[in-house]
Amino acid sequence: MISPSHCLYSFRRCPYAMRARLGLLFAELAVELREVELKNKPTQMLEISPKGTVPVLKVSGGAVIEESLDIMLWALEQNDPQGLLNPAQVGQANALIEINDNEFKYWLDRYKYSDRYLEMTEPEYRRKGEAFLQVLEALLVKSPFLLGENVTIADIAVMPFVRQFAHVDRDAFYRLPYPNLQVWLNRWLDHSLFLQVMAKYQPWKEGDGLVVFPS
Repeated sequence: MISPSHCLYSFRRCPYAMRARLGLLFAELAVELREVELKNKPTQMLEISPKGTVPVLKVSGGAVIEESLDIMLWALEQNDPQGLLNPAQVGQANALIEINDNEFKYWLDRYKYSDRYLEMTEPEYRRKGEAFLQVLEALLVKSPFLLGENVTIADIAVMPFVRQFAHVDRDAFYRLPYPNLQVWLNRWLDHSLFLQVMAKYQPWKEGDGLVVFPS
């Protein structure tokens, strides 16, 4: 379902942008991709989204979607061949994503930048973040994905943030007593769609040729 008339402003390493791109891939939707250089954000992006954060999707017809979760939902509502929006799991998925986006992200930022947040030490921030990892581990004891035998929006919404948490100190992460979570994360890191998500693109500038994602 090729629709390069949709335009996504993205940044490769941002977990919010990662999950937006994952949503588009699972929806089998193609878009024009404009990779953003955060220190030199394009005027075209700021004109449609003055808040200046990625991802931002301008859809055919002119509507602008400024939040990653909304981009995922929009994409999967267009096409959801793998059933990531299973109605029976929507409530559980929303609850996990809410914890991830609020509580876990709060501690993740402090863990990642513990040299800026001096109220606690890096290991103390890591332990705060582990409260969510323990929830995920308990779910993954029962099944290969967070909510059962099949991938849901919860998996692709949460995974980029767990990845970021793990990458703060990989040795420390893989010493933690969460073997099922570690297997789940590693499986995602090797997933063909995630490898597509992490493909490198040059920062976009006006006058560049069309870049279609996925390429």
